[in-house]
Amino acid sequence: MSQLVQIVGALLILAGFVLAQVGVLDARSRPYLVVNLVGSAILTVDAWRGSQWGFFLLELVWAVVSAWGLVQVVRAPRPADGR
Repeated sequence: MSQLVQIVGALLILAGFVLAQVGVLDARSRPYLVVNLVGSAILTVDAWRGSQWGFFLLELVWAVVSAWGLVQVVRAPRPADGR
């Protein structure tokens, strides 16, 4: 089961990365930040449970930075749409 959890977390992060690289997602967009946050949170918990401290640190920082970016995007004033 742990392998499946790791694969799901990794696929979420990789999907966001690939979609950003091919220009489908902006790296500051909500969808990009959400898939990174969810994927890294999954992997953070899995690393914690497995006592994989280097992996835990990497994923924890990834999750925190993704969450910070998401908060900044949510708090940013929205431009007027001219209506």
